[in-house]
Amino acid sequence: MMPGQGAMTAETIAAPSAEKAIHPVWVRVTHWINAIAILVMIGSGWQIYNASPLFDFTFAKSITLGGWLGGAIQWHFAAMWVLMVNGLVYLTLGFATGRFRRKLWPITPSAVLADVKAALTFKLAHDDLSHYNAVQKLLYSGVILSGIIVVLSGLAIWKPVQFQELTTLFGGYNFARYVHFFAMAAIVGFLVVHVALALLVPKSLRAMVTGR
Repeated sequence: MMPGQGAMTAETIAAPSAEKAIHPVWVRVTHWINAIAILVMIGSGWQIYNASPLFDFTFAKSITLGGWLGGAIQWHFAAMWVLMVNGLVYLTLGFATGRFRRKLWPITPSAVLADVKAALTFKLAHDDLSHYNAVQKLLYSGVILSGIIVVLSGLAIWKPVQFQELTTLFGGYNFARYVHFFAMAAIVGFLVVHVALALLVPKSLRAMVTGR
């Protein structure tokens, strides 16, 4: 065996063990639990919305969950508790480990505009999955904020008397419903973009499963 060949073999064997983890276990676990909880909340939320629409449209029954108002409410609140507990774990670990600081900040308008331009011209690189571009930072920060708003506005709608200060903060019961709806719409919009990007860059989905 030539010396060069032996060195190459050793590097090849060592490479997998030295491969850098992109997503730690807690990120992957909380990500998938949040994904399931949010999908359940969206489907059941659309069924609840249909019982008392805010606008001149309703959602097709085929994409709602619960079958009727009472069933939808049961699904909605079951998923809400899962989302709240799991979301608190995610936020706590995200701040405590410094992941949010490293991954999501800072976000500057100039960087966002530059990355949007690069994306529209198909020049946005996805080689390093451990680094978020400015658009990703904005989207992930936005969906975290939307998740917090959707939970708090949901509590204001659910218990407007018990949480009257919170309901007042959202402008009253009726306005809280609009806030809740638009926060949900923002999350749905994020999911559409998120899934589309995962399909365009399959290794990002693989990384969220294997961590590498």
